[in-house]
Amino acid sequence: MGEGRVWVDPDRTEDVEAAITREGIRRLIHEGTIQAVPKKGVSRARARVLQEKKRKGLRRGPGRKSGSTRAKFSKKEAWMKKIRTLRKRLRELRAERAITESVYRRLYDMAGGGVFESTPDLERYIETRGLWRKR
Repeated sequence: MGEGRVWVDPDRTEDVEAAITREGIRRLIHEGTIQAVPKKGVSRARARVLQEKKRKGLRRGPGRKSGSTRAKFSKKEAWMKKIRTLRKRLRELRAERAITESVYRRLYDMAGGGVFESTPDLERYIETRGLWRKR
C-alpha cells in the first residue's frame, strides 16, 4: 500500500510513535487509529454522459470519422444527397414553367440513371441542348 494511502489519527500520534512491534501496529489498525484511505478511481461520470449521447445517435457525424471519403459518407448517402437535390431542382424548373412536362420526365429519368453530377451540370445540359421552354 502507498504511503499516501495511510491515515493516522492525529489525536493518537504518540501511540503510533510508541508502537515498535508488528503486533503493536496490528492493534492500532484494529482500534482504527491507523486506517487505509480508499483508492481513488477514475470517474465514469463523463463516460456515462457520452455513452448516453451515443445511445441517442449523437456524436456520429462525418467529423468523428477518419479515413477515406467513403468512410465519412457511404456511397448510398452520397447518391441520396445528389439525387434529391437534382429532383428538387427539376421540380422547381417544372413549377416555374422553365421546362415542359416531357422534358421534365426525360431529365428525371436521366438523373435517376446517373447522367448528371450536380445541378449546375444538369442546367448546362439543358442549356446546350436548348431544352428551355420557349416563351
